[in-house]
Amino acid sequence: MRWHKAPPCASGTGLLACLLLTAFTAAAAPPPVTIYRDTYGVPHIYGKTDASVAFGLMYAQAEDNFWQLEEDYIRTLGRRAEVDGPSGLAGDILARAWETEKRARDHYAHADAKLRALCDAFASGVNHYLARHPAVRPRLLTRWEPWFILAEEHGGPPGAGISRAERERAFPALAGAGAIDTPQDADEGSNMWAVGPTRSATGRAMLLINPHVGFFGGGQRYEAHLHSDEGLDVSGFAILGTPYIRSGHNRFLGWSHTNNYAQTADVYLEQFDDANDRLAYRYGTGHRRAVEWTDQIRVKTAQGVEQRQVVFRRTHHGPVLGMRGDAGLAVRAVSAEGGDMAQRWAMARARNLREFKSALGRLALTGSNTIYADRDGNIYYLHGNAIPRRNAGVDWTKPLDGSDPATEWQGLHPLAELPQVLNPKSGWMQNCNSTVFLTTAGEDNPLPAKYPAYMTPEPDTARSQRSRAILAGAARFTFEEWTRAGLDSKIGIAAARVPELAAQYQKWNAADSARAARLADLVAALKEWDQVARIDSVPATLFVRMETRARANADAPYALVEALEKVKAELEAAFGTWRVAWGEVNRLQRVHTSGTLEAFRDDRPSVPVPGAPTFTGTIFTFGTRQTPGQKRMYGTVGNTYIAVVEFGKKVQARSLLVFGQSSDAASPHYFDQAGLYSTQRFKPAWFELSEIKHHLEKKYRP
Repeated sequence: MRWHKAPPCASGTGLLACLLLTAFTAAAAPPPVTIYRDTYGVPHIYGKTDASVAFGLMYAQAEDNFWQLEEDYIRTLGRRAEVDGPSGLAGDILARAWETEKRARDHYAHADAKLRALCDAFASGVNHYLARHPAVRPRLLTRWEPWFILAEEHGGPPGAGISRAERERAFPALAGAGAIDTPQDADEGSNMWAVGPTRSATGRAMLLINPHVGFFGGGQRYEAHLHSDEGLDVSGFAILGTPYIRSGHNRFLGWSHTNNYAQTADVYLEQFDDANDRLAYRYGTGHRRAVEWTDQIRVKTAQGVEQRQVVFRRTHHGPVLGMRGDAGLAVRAVSAEGGDMAQRWAMARARNLREFKSALGRLALTGSNTIYADRDGNIYYLHGNAIPRRNAGVDWTKPLDGSDPATEWQGLHPLAELPQVLNPKSGWMQNCNSTVFLTTAGEDNPLPAKYPAYMTPEPDTARSQRSRAILAGAARFTFEEWTRAGLDSKIGIAAARVPELAAQYQKWNAADSARAARLADLVAALKEWDQVARIDSVPATLFVRMETRARANADAPYALVEALEKVKAELEAAFGTWRVAWGEVNRLQRVHTSGTLEAFRDDRPSVPVPGAPTFTGTIFTFGTRQTPGQKRMYGTVGNTYIAVVEFGKKVQARSLLVFGQSSDAASPHYFDQAGLYSTQRFKPAWFELSEIKHHLEKKYRP
């Protein structure tokens, strides 16, 4: 046994939680676990128990990207201001308002033995890495605790519709403290498809897993394979910092997610109108009393770290995150209620559709749609998961009257009440952050009249339209065709937008032929284009840049032509010609994992990418950012992890990460998958131990 000094129990920590945390610090030797790194650096983690492979997964993640791992938990735990100064206050205050630490500690203290063992393994994996690598100096988190992972589940949203001024009225410390919200990048989202036996050349179901998130900063995707003697055998991706597979496959089935935009949080206007009791707020025919507490937030300053006191309030609806006049703005959110980790382990361990639906029936996931396929030939789609049931007579699109009992949630919709599709006659299904009512073809789609508006607000997206065209167009997919389709780079909206450009140009030419003549060759090139984004395509450069500009001036009669004129001038100024291939300007470059501590530069190595922004409707989503002083655009968001899977007696799978497995620039796996990404190819995703050993780079025990 290796003993560590026990940390003091936090103020207010229950006796049981204190004893559990103290017991954890008597850290035993690491569990027997073997990590097989394949020739792409992907860890295949084998152990006796589920907890042992969770330990191994966290150890491997720390090996590959400890800096980001720590960064993400500094933010999750509400301690960013200790490292970044006042700019971190907004997130820290939000974490304290949701009582993230208190909730997570309590969750751990009352969890069953299985979940506690997984939490212990999570912390032990990172701590063991730090013990084995004394040269690694954490900026803040020198000792990880098992409840850290549960803090991921209990941090709630900032509260949609609450202005900055309203938040600063509730928390004066926020004044001048930097950004409160980080807006979602327009190119974040996901694609997911499934086909059943009638649409597969082999008669086997197939799945596409394709999340689109940021390449840098929080939420990075991490490929791994977990195998335990307790029956777990699952491969796919984890979100960095989590000890489980979020989307992937086992021997029997696989699943993926896209973002769901069902309303899972509400803002309540709480009237604090009792002159004799400032914590009393109106409810029904009387009043209830809010809970108030003060927390200390440590803030790094030029003079050192100082303590700042912040006062918080909570009603029975949730924390007060803003003030509107004399009314508090309290937020209730499903996302802060926990259960996510346990459900995801249950999904990974499922062996058939019945067991998988039973796992989904836990109703702990927020913000996720799910698509599923299995070796029995089933394909299944579920829209959302944890969605509050609400009173049909209330307008849920606006802040609610917190005093009205009719605005209370009525539990969660059970699984049977959520929109879903099972084995449609078409033999295919898809979702691309899009409406559930066009999941498949014809009558097998859910009917809008059956579901409340707060459950199904999604539009029909351009990627969904392109997906339906691909899935409905082929009689039966071979696995090779399925693989190619997963990185399809046809610009879906071009079929409509190029004729619009031609029509605008014809009118423009009639009005100003001399000016129009300067664009004649560009318009001709776009009319002759096959509408596929390739790295050698000049029309792809013209179209994407034109469309990007035109969308900002969409109502102008000549929006496309005027945008094209500006694109021509920009390209000629930067490159001396408008004939610039898409791959020359659309690039992938790996910089520091944060995405902020190192700038993109044209004189550093990069590779061309055929993908395009999400609004173009291409399946290969790739969003870029302009860096001042640089001619090229560099990718920051889009296809992050992509996998194609065929379910037979033996699973066949291929996968691809955006850069490579490691964030260490000295690692051979820092940028080794970028060439595949650039040329629209997948790598093998080895699953059988014999295959792994045949393509082995390194085998070790942490």
